Amino acid sequence: MDKQSLSGFESKSFPRNRDLMLDAGWNGRRRYMIHGFVELDVTEARRTIREHKARTGETLSFTAFLLACLGQAVALDRDVHAYRAPRRQVVLFDDVDVMLTVETEIDGRKLPIMHVMRAVDKRTVQDMHDEIRAVQKQPSAAPGTRMARFAPLVPAFIRRLMYRAMDWSPRLHRQYAGTVGYTSVGMFGNRGGWGLGMPIHTLAVTAGGISEQPRLVHGRVENREFLHVTLSFNHHLVDGAPAARFAQRFADLVEQSYGLENLAAQPS
Repeated sequence: MDKQSLSGFESKSFPRNRDLMLDAGWNGRRRYMIHGFVELDVTEARRTIREHKARTGETLSFTAFLLACLGQAVALDRDVHAYRAPRRQVVLFDDVDVMLTVETEIDGRKLPIMHVMRAVDKRTVQDMHDEIRAVQKQPSAAPGTRMARFAPLVPAFIRRLMYRAMDWSPRLHRQYAGTVGYTSVGMFGNRGGWGLGMPIHTLAVTAGGISEQPRLVHGRVENREFLHVTLSFNHHLVDGAPAARFAQRFADLVEQSYGLENLAAQPS
C-alpha cells in the first residue's frame, strides 16, 4: 500500500471524562440484566405539553413527566429498586432517587453530566422541570459537574474501588448514583427506536425515540405517538413476573398522563 494513501486523518487526545463511561461499563458487566422493550402511547401527554406551551410559552420537560410516572410506578413496588447489602440483607429505600443524564454546555462544549433527582415519587412535574432547567442553566453548581471534572484525575483503580464500595453499601450507592437509572437517547433525534444503556442500577429505564403509528382507538383508526422504552432489571434481585407488573404500571401511568392533570385543567 502506498504511504500517501495512509494520510488524511486527525489525531486528538482521548477526553478524560470518557474514563467515567469505561468505569461504568466495567461495573455493569458483572450484572445479570434482563431487558424488556415496550411502546408507550404518549399522544395525550405530548398534546397536553404542547397546549401548555401555547398558553404559557414554557416548554415543559418531557423527561420530568416521565420521571413522575417512573417514581410512582417504583413506589408501588419498592422491590424493583432493592439493593443487596452484607449478611444476605436486602435494602428497600422509601424514596425513589433517579440518576439521569443532563446535557449541558460548559466552556463552549456540550457535555453530559450525571444528576441525581431526589424523591421523584413525591414531587410534581413542574418542580422537577425547574430543577432540570436549573442544572442546564448553571451546570457548575450541580454535583455531577464537579464529579465529571475531578473524578477522571483520580487513578482508575481508586475509582473502581469506589464502584465496588457502592455495590456493598446501598446507602453509598443511593448517595452518589440514586436508586434508579434513567437515560434518554430519543431527545437527540426525531425517529423511533430503542436504546440499551449500561445499567449500574437494579432498575434502569432507557427512553428511545418517538414514532407515529396507526392504532385502533374506540373503533376508529388514528395516528398515535409511541415512545420506545427499554426497561432493564438486575435479575439477581428482580424476577420476570414483578418486572412485567412494573412495566404495566409504568405504561398505565404514562398513557394516563400522570402528573399533567393540573396542566390539562388550566383554563385557556
